[in-house]
Amino acid sequence: MNRLVRYLVALLTLAGYAAAQDQPIRVDVDLVNILFTVKAKKGGALIPNLEKNNFAIREDGTPQTIQHFSRETDLPLTLGLLIDISASQERLIDIERQAAAEFFSSVIRQKDEAFLISFGRSTDLLQDYTNSPRQLSAALRDLRGDGGGAGGVGPIPIPNSGPVPTIGTPKGTLMFDAIYLASNEKLKSEVGRKALILITDGEDQGSTYDRRTAIEAAQRSDAVVYSIYYVDRAFYSGGGISFGGAGNEGDLRKISEETGGHVFSVSKKLSLDEIFKQIQDELRSQYSIGYSSTNPKRDGSFRHIEIKTDNSDYRVQARSGYYATKNDVQ
Repeated sequence: MNRLVRYLVALLTLAGYAAAQDQPIRVDVDLVNILFTVKAKKGGALIPNLEKNNFAIREDGTPQTIQHFSRETDLPLTLGLLIDISASQERLIDIERQAAAEFFSSVIRQKDEAFLISFGRSTDLLQDYTNSPRQLSAALRDLRGDGGGAGGVGPIPIPNSGPVPTIGTPKGTLMFDAIYLASNEKLKSEVGRKALILITDGEDQGSTYDRRTAIEAAQRSDAVVYSIYYVDRAFYSGGGISFGGAGNEGDLRKISEETGGHVFSVSKKLSLDEIFKQIQDELRSQYSIGYSSTNPKRDGSFRHIEIKTDNSDYRVQARSGYYATKNDVQ
């Protein structure tokens, strides 16, 4: 609600400025807005200084007219951090706690908000919306592996979930549920830039929702999902119970690509601290394109979006599309 109030105040301020300049202001509620980044194909460097005429956009193959374009470096950010605390991640939690605290301290500004969720056998909200890095760091100190309990605000109930998973399915890592709940219960009603950062080895065990439903929830909430693939190799090779090898990077890649995010893999060459720095740089180097679809129907269908630049050495990182309902077109 606070974010909505600030958004409305910003609109009223803009309207007042326009009136003082004898300029009309028009808010188009049917505008499709897409946030995205552009990177070099070689090396992956961010490309921050492109203009409207450098881009073309298509919806379901049909060219669209760009009506709004901007470089979004200072738009308020709503951020959710989702941390896997299941058995396969327990020995990594101390590293995650420290890196995440430093990330929050550097990325969260006064007008931004963030929340923290842990997931394992349950999905727990450790810290609700706040713009205080100190509160977020305090919540991170409550992180415990599943054996130690997570504390915090408490478990997040799954609304209208339908049938529970098949009896006998192990409830060990509710990753898809965490993405769904963070998107649907926390982010969907927010405005502005929205992102989820997921730290996990990608294994899901026992979620009520599947991967497709988790992706759809993120797309409907207009949230970008950045996945950090972090594997405790010793767990999988040293006597830990393995369900499918050393994690599942494939699911993470699918989720991030469909929502306009990216998968980062922690390694000897790329530390968790460095990955958080790259995510921060991406969040502060985004473009925004808005257009009114040539297809006016709001029939709930999924519309595929393709954004291209006029430079073949660049690639666009954007969500794959949107659902054409009144609630999903801003």
